[in-house]
Amino acid sequence: MTDKQVATKGAAEVERSEREPEFVLRPPVDIFEDAEGITLQLDMPGVAKDRLDIQADRNSLVIEGRGAIDMPQGMEALYAEVRSTGFRRSFALSSELEPEKIDANLKDGVLTLRIPRRAELRPRKIEVR
Repeated sequence: MTDKQVATKGAAEVERSEREPEFVLRPPVDIFEDAEGITLQLDMPGVAKDRLDIQADRNSLVIEGRGAIDMPQGMEALYAEVRSTGFRRSFALSSELEPEKIDANLKDGVLTLRIPRRAELRPRKIEVR
């Protein structure tokens, strides 16, 4: 075996060392619920849209991202509290949500996901005649 292996995930190739395990951070998340559905806000600093992978199926949601920590030219870190730039978080989805209609927005390091509730399960106002 060689020191490095190439693992494929989808079309992207990731080079990983066998000796160093890959650590990922669990980004903090705020979850809000209203009559229309659920909103998740995840802090993912340094992650660009092209380095973000969101996968959803009937009952699960997986969010993965890779950030880039840029060091000034000619400098290296002597001490770093955050060594990993990988983020991963997964959630179980209720059957009352519509994962095929998830809306995602990434702005200023905050990923916002809007997951609508199925139309037949949303509360509706009944007009009295």
